Amino acid sequence: MTLPGWLAEVAGEQPYPLAFATVSGAHLYGFPSADSDVDLRGVHVLPVEQVVGLRVGEQTVDRSWIRSGVEVDLVTHDLAKFCALLLRRNGYVLEQLLSPLVVASSPVHEELVSLAPACLTRGHAHHYLGFARTQWRLFGRNGEIKPLLYTFRVLATGIHLMRTGTLEADLTRLLDYGPAYLPELVAAKREAEHGPAPALASAADDVARMTARLEKEREASRLPETPSAGEALHDLVVRTRLGG
Repeated sequence: MTLPGWLAEVAGEQPYPLAFATVSGAHLYGFPSADSDVDLRGVHVLPVEQVVGLRVGEQTVDRSWIRSGVEVDLVTHDLAKFCALLLRRNGYVLEQLLSPLVVASSPVHEELVSLAPACLTRGHAHHYLGFARTQWRLFGRNGEIKPLLYTFRVLATGIHLMRTGTLEADLTRLLDYGPAYLPELVAAKREAEHGPAPALASAADDVARMTARLEKEREASRLPETPSAGEALHDLVVRTRLGG
């Protein structure tokens, strides 16, 4: 699915200036279907008077709309909230920050990207293990291909992160970590967003194997236990607020 060209216009239509906006979701994960919505994620910067005064601005902006037949889901966090999430082993925000599908950028975005490696920890394995459990349970309830692929995607991302210290969210770049039938699942997901998964007798064993590997890679990882970017992120928030 090709991303619509008008996405770049979205940045100027928001109530607060955006430090960045990127595409997340299925497009980032490598398996968008023809009817996938476009998940935009990013950071906005509240004006200083809406931070220090009695009327506090929106910490999170969450809205959805349809344009030219495409459903767009936009979520942005204020810079300070986003930086706090970066320091809490939150894989979601790191994937959003490092997404190569950039809709809007700024010097603040570039500085955040430069600080991302200092936010990575062994603790991010807990994020991916927890996300995998949630998606696997959902697959058990609805039997759809989407949560099954999400299960494999987050496990593969977590394994790769623990092994290499590099965050890669695109499952099609991580196929070697999973079972041989993953390319077929990706192709099927691209055909239908909520289609049923094919019968796979080994799926439970494959998920268990990848889960065990992620746990093993976490123990062997050279990533630090805690992030080291706290002071730099604090400084970035202060400079941005006072300069804005």
